This record gives sequence, C-alpha cells and structure tokens, in this order.
Amino acid sequence: MKFKSLLAFMLGAVAVSASAQGFKDAVEYYRADQPDEAEIIINRTIDASGTDKSMANFYLGQIAFLRQNYANAKTFYEKGIAINAENGYNYIGLGRLALQQGDKSAADDFFKQAAKLNKKDAVLLTTIARAFYNADAVKYAKDIEKYIKDARKADKDCPAIYILEADMLAPVNIGDAAGYYEMAMNAADGVNYPEAFVKYARTYFPVNPKYAIDGLKKLLELQPNSALAQRELAEKYYDNDQLTMAAEQYGKYIQNPNHFKRDEQRYVGLLYFGKKYEESNALAAKLLTEDPDNFYMKRMRMLNFAALNQPEKAIEEGDKFFASKGEFVPNDYTTYGDMYIALGQDSIGVIQYEKALVLAPEKASLYKDISQVYTSANMFGKAAEAQQKYIDLDPEHTVNDVMILARRYMNAAATTPAESPEHDAYAKAALKAIEEVYAKVPDNLQVLTTRSRIYLVANNNEMNDEIEQQLVKIIEILDADPENVTSRKSDYIFALNLLGKYNLSKDREKAKAYYTKFLEINPENEQLRAFVESLK
Repeated sequence: MKFKSLLAFMLGAVAVSASAQGFKDAVEYYRADQPDEAEIIINRTIDASGTDKSMANFYLGQIAFLRQNYANAKTFYEKGIAINAENGYNYIGLGRLALQQGDKSAADDFFKQAAKLNKKDAVLLTTIARAFYNADAVKYAKDIEKYIKDARKADKDCPAIYILEADMLAPVNIGDAAGYYEMAMNAADGVNYPEAFVKYARTYFPVNPKYAIDGLKKLLELQPNSALAQRELAEKYYDNDQLTMAAEQYGKYIQNPNHFKRDEQRYVGLLYFGKKYEESNALAAKLLTEDPDNFYMKRMRMLNFAALNQPEKAIEEGDKFFASKGEFVPNDYTTYGDMYIALGQDSIGVIQYEKALVLAPEKASLYKDISQVYTSANMFGKAAEAQQKYIDLDPEHTVNDVMILARRYMNAAATTPAESPEHDAYAKAALKAIEEVYAKVPDNLQVLTTRSRIYLVANNNEMNDEIEQQLVKIIEILDADPENVTSRKSDYIFALNLLGKYNLSKDREKAKAYYTKFLEINPENEQLRAFVESLK
C-alpha cells in the first residue's frame, strides 16, 4: 500500500539525512511514552552528525529518571549543559530532580533559568508544567496552571499544550482527552507532534479501532519516513486482528533503518499467520545467521516447514529447537508430534502430545486432539479416556463431541477381550454416551448406525431383537431418499447384511427379501448373487 504525503515539504521535498531522521525518531518515541525504544535509537545515533547531543543527553536523563536512577539522570543533564549551556531543557531535568528531592525552591530556580534561556518557547514552558504534573498534580496544581498559561501566551496553538492537557484528562475522561489530542493533531504545527496521533489512537482503540487506525494512517501520510508512525500503524493492525494488513505494514517498517530487531521477529510471525511460509522461513533463516541462538526463530523454522508439509525438514529443525533453552508451549510439541505422525511414526507422535499435556493439563482442546492421535496409534482405551477428559473440561462441548466419545469407547470395547472387566466398562460407557446423543437426535442416520454398532459390540457381536428394530429403522430412513442408494451405500450394506443373517433361521422369507435388496444395491457381488439364488 502506498501512502500519499499531504505536506510535500515534510521529509519529501526537503532532504533529511538518515542520522537526522534517526534522532528525530528517538524523540518521537520518547514523547509517545516509549522510553525503551527511544533509548535504543539515541544510543544508536548519538554520534551521528544530525544528532543534537545536548538534547540527546536530556532525553537519556529523562529515561534514567523514569527508571528511578537519579544519579545517572543528573549525570546526563549535566553533560547536556556542558555540551550546550544555552539549552534550557537540561535545566528542566535538574529542576525535576530537585522536585523529586523535595527542594521546590531549587526546582523553581532551575525552571526560571530554563525559561530565561528559551524565552517564549511554548514547548519548553509546557515541559516545565509537565515536570510539575509528573511530580504531584495536586500539590503543584498552581504551578502547572501558571506554566501552561505562560506557554499559551507564547503560542496559543502549540500542540504540546493540548497534548499535556489531554494526558492530564486521560485518567478521568477519555472522551475529552481524545478531543485535546485531536486539537493537537489538527493544529498548524501538528505534523511535528506525532505523539498526539499515537496517544489519540491508544485512547480511541478500545472504543473504536477504525478511528484509531485512521488517525495513524493520516500520521503516516504526513510523516512517511517516521519509524514511530510505521510501527504504530502495524501494531494497531495487529491488535485489531488485521494480520494481512499488519504483515504488509511491518514489511515496510522493517526497511526503516530505525526499526528494532525484535520487530523483524514479529514480522516472521505475521508472515507465518498470513500463510506466507516461504517468506517467513527465509527471514527466520536470515535472523538465525545473525543470532544462531534465537529461540523464537528456531521455533518458526519448525512451524514453517510443518506448514509447508515438509515433515522431514520440520523434524530436523524441531530437533535443533528442542535442544535450545527457552520456554516451550504445547503447540511446539503437538506440531513436532504431527510431523512424526505424518511420517507414520505414531508412537513418537503420541509421546510429543503427552509432553504438551504436561505443560497444559487443564487445556480441554488438547485432550480432544490427543484423543485423535491415540486413535491413529490404535491406543483406543487412551483415546476414549482423553475424549472423556475433554468433555468433562469443556462445558461448551457439542453433541458431535459426545458422538465421537461413544465411538472411542466402542473401539476400546471392540479391542478388549469379550469377557474382561475392561470390555464391560468400555461397552457401558459407549452405551451411555450414544444414548445421550440419541435422545437429542433420534432420527439421524449416523447416530442410528453408530448406536447399532455399539449395541452389537456390547452384545459380543450377536444380534438380538432390539438391534434388529434399530436396523429396520435405518432401512426405512434410507429408503425415504433414492439418492441414499449411492450416497449411503455402506449404511445399506451394514444394515441389510445383518438383517439377512439374523432372519435366516427365524424368518427365511424376510431374510430372502433383505438379501435381494442387498443384491440390488450391490449387483457386482457375484458371491452374494449366488447365495440369493440358492435361497430361491
């Protein structure tokens, strides 16, 4: 997506060096309440020709202050003054330290000195008001009001004033705060205050994500080279589950020299979720050459090869991943297990799923998944137990989940000795489950056929009158739709074959009718044809 610049003079018509933009990005991050990001860029660009070193030290001092490292903050402020004694901002920093130490008189002196050096500077005066606000909004209410008033005299339409007022309102009145951010955005100099756009988006996003995103899109049009604008828009797309848009925007953002390495990792993940597995895999491989121990990228290599249906390579990358140190999650093991299952190594796949369960023993869906894995590995008893655990844990389970449970218990019963206690327990559990389903959907063919099979297994595969009645009902339902002759042929064969056999000894005419119908549905079966002829 290409963004049109609304003001040609902003970073478009005017050539801006990468270093100047770098420090500018740092300032924007700090003002947008992202000090960690600001610090990274300041340290990266502090010796660049476009960096104001006095101001860089001021911001480093502010960041140290936020971390309560007051000694370091003082060192930075004093270094900033040594570089440029005419820069009032570092005096504000010293005044802020004085307030923190309870010396209001000393703070006032530093603030007055700062204001004297930068007369009629509305931004600086607002910064002093913010220092008082951050120290104690109630105690220094009059000082805050005075400096905001002085700032407004210097420039009544200064965006910095609106932003401070919005920040003060945000904890108590989100709507009014958003209004002040918007005034800052629409001010004549609003383009130079991207923090207004970012804070507006942050405030509005929980209420109206579209408004928040539209505000950031406008910022990016105004400042197409701003790392903050690029990153914030990508983040809001991500937060709003617009993963395709987020991936596209991140792709542009990571071309910015002031992007952060950790964001490249986020981009790898977004490409993966956007099903761009080859691109995601290539970037993950690149990042691993730069950082061979990157745990997250090793995970993504395994996940991407799994998504690309390349189980051998996925297992190879999985081996490296699980040899690493990090915090594994259930999906790591289930993905790894799926790759072994894809290669026919079900027993190893089961082991991986069991490791996932150790990490998340209360995760209902995991029991449902491992139930299927146990079934594939012919571990029918464990499959039934896992499906039962899933149903017990998830109150939102469906009728179909109970149907699956009935089949799992049926399989377990069918594969245990007929006279064993296990067979009896599994059969009873299967009957209980299928009756629960049957009570809700009594005329469903799948339910009826499964119910009949379960009754057979519970009765040691011997027919009785009750099972016969179920099979007759199945035939009646099948006969109601001629399409079933082809679409539900297996159901017909199951029912007719059992009905024919059951009636051979007690009602030969019935048996002959069932077998004749069986032959009509299955005319290619010559052995059946000969048998029907013998009945005649």
